[in-house]
Amino acid sequence: MKKIIFAMAALAIAACQKKSETPADSRPLPVEVAMPSVRDVRLTREYPGYLAADATIPVVGRVNGMLVKRAYKNGGRVKKGEQLFVIEPVLYENAVTQANAALQTAKAELDYANSSYERMKVAIGSDAVSQIELLQAKSKVESCKAAVDNASAALSTARTRLGYCYVKAPADGVVGLSNYSEGAYISGEMSPAELCKLYKDDTMYAYFSISDSQWLRNIARGGSPFDQSSITFTLGGGEYLTCKAVIDYLAPDVNLATGTLQVRAELSNKDGLLKPGSYISVLFPYDDVKDAVLVRDASVGTDQLGKYLYVVNDSNRVEYRRIEVGNLVDDTLRLVTEGLAPDEMYVTKALLKVRNGMPVMPVMDKNQEAL
Repeated sequence: MKKIIFAMAALAIAACQKKSETPADSRPLPVEVAMPSVRDVRLTREYPGYLAADATIPVVGRVNGMLVKRAYKNGGRVKKGEQLFVIEPVLYENAVTQANAALQTAKAELDYANSSYERMKVAIGSDAVSQIELLQAKSKVESCKAAVDNASAALSTARTRLGYCYVKAPADGVVGLSNYSEGAYISGEMSPAELCKLYKDDTMYAYFSISDSQWLRNIARGGSPFDQSSITFTLGGGEYLTCKAVIDYLAPDVNLATGTLQVRAELSNKDGLLKPGSYISVLFPYDDVKDAVLVRDASVGTDQLGKYLYVVNDSNRVEYRRIEVGNLVDDTLRLVTEGLAPDEMYVTKALLKVRNGMPVMPVMDKNQEAL
């Protein structure tokens, strides 16, 4: 009898527990949802490119001699006309002195020849000199004038060569590593010796190439890449620096090897942060979409059939929905071209906890306003 009583009590307790658990298990799962963002967007395509300085100027030595001084710091910024190197000037200073002395001698001889000629012109009237002697005096004057001109040119050349001993910056910019150390011998007379390079980087250029099909697509829709002359590019995968540049050049021909058109964009680099040769990613605008439907990229799932979203229908049940997607917009939003209406709700989080046909309790995502 006691066994029967205990069995009935156990069944009653189990029934009470099952009855109390049933409502809790049947509650719909709360899930965060959001509405798509609908707005006009400009679509961009990413192209690889690189930066180049406005000019890369070889700084050369044009004379022979020992490098006696390097007056700049490797990698330092210099001003136009600032002295960079001094190549042994002694021999060239002596050449200037010699050329100057030769010029003074030629001028003295010209003065003497002019004086003699003037006296002969007076004496010819009294038959003190012959006509031939007068012509010879005149010829001497012309010869001395030519000697003065030659001496002046030689002095100018000697001064120019002396000036080459003092190598100056041809423009404002950054100077690279010197190819010669102090004490090295420079042989620059026959062929200029490159001492270093100067990068004129106050203005920089971003070079990249677009496909000819992209160009034709722009033409077909009645535009061109110059419709929006401003482009955006990033360095370091976009994690470090983002810059704006203005397109100023489009190649007149298509590269037959690559099927692309070269594009150049100009930007200011007054602070010197950008470096020539840096690889960049250019975001180039190619189309405008009105009333684009945008969802969070993190909410888009991928399976063997492609992209999908979990949509919450009017009955608060989850619906597996295949979608077609386009570009990533503002780094976090994905353009949906097919499969989602602007007034539908989609699941933003906990994608692994929901399944097709599952009843849920939609809770508006707190970050809805950020879309």
